[in-house]
Amino acid sequence: MTDHRELQLQAWCEAVTGYRQQHLQPVSGDASFRRYFRCSDGHRSYIAVDAPPPQESLQPFMAVAAAYAEQELPVPTVVAADEKHGFMLLTDLGNALLLGELTSSSMESFYRQALTDLMKVMRVTETSLGPLPTFDRALLERELALFHDWLVHTHLGLQMTRQQQTIWVDFCAVMVANALAQPQVGVHRDFHSRNIMVQPDNLAYIDFQDAVVGPITYDAVSLLRDCYIAWPAADVHRLSQEFLHQLQIHQFVADSVTAEQWQRWFDLMGMQRHTKAAGIFARLYHRDGKSGYLRDIPRTVDYLVHVSAHYQEFADYRNWLITDVVPALQEQA
Repeated sequence: MTDHRELQLQAWCEAVTGYRQQHLQPVSGDASFRRYFRCSDGHRSYIAVDAPPPQESLQPFMAVAAAYAEQELPVPTVVAADEKHGFMLLTDLGNALLLGELTSSSMESFYRQALTDLMKVMRVTETSLGPLPTFDRALLERELALFHDWLVHTHLGLQMTRQQQTIWVDFCAVMVANALAQPQVGVHRDFHSRNIMVQPDNLAYIDFQDAVVGPITYDAVSLLRDCYIAWPAADVHRLSQEFLHQLQIHQFVADSVTAEQWQRWFDLMGMQRHTKAAGIFARLYHRDGKSGYLRDIPRTVDYLVHVSAHYQEFADYRNWLITDVVPALQEQA
């Protein structure tokens, strides 16, 4: 059913392109209030974006897109924008999400290419709007709280004992300290296989409007320990360590940072992100009525179980996941 905003967007697209739009073709959306559609000017297709104010603003996307383009990162070009109404027209990068192109034989090549491009992302710490927001303690803590509030309490209906609450608080403190201890660089913040488009000669990047300055491992672990697809631990470890070597060559990371230090940064950053993601997936269902992300929660929590096993300090936390959270998830399945 076509709603009022979609009709407004369709009329705006007709005015911009000078071409009558029979209808807007919905494109797979994301975990926000934004919606995406295809339209045409009679010769080529475009992506029409509906970003309803006040929930969404077009300015961060446009500013980051320009900054990324200056770094020669392939991103959509903004063809037109109506900031007042929250409408935007972008060049169309096609349908080939990296997620659909990944195989056991292709993943290393694709990931090495993405990690090389990631160093360009890291150089973007400000845009025409000024410095990017900081991925600070308050933001890290808000993200972690999503797991407790939306997955554990709302979705699974679990009540934490006083001991479990202490375990949780201690876990969060370690996650925050790990993130803040790392070199701080430009961070895409959603650098994963659903936001990378496979082009004929390269990869292109979308959904970067939430870019911040934050921990250097954040985007790398988002890619290699993707919430939407999992790879053998040995492959992830090898690619992570290769990336550290490249970062040291390009002077993003000091030579004094050891492989062990890097791996701890990487592992714990992944745990922080997966904690946030599992909470967001539950929130998308309960608050926004988007049930499709529920299937990704078990994989995301599974990362937490497996990675925490490598660190004795998380033994009690891991035991809580195994004895309470995982069984409750299995009952929901």
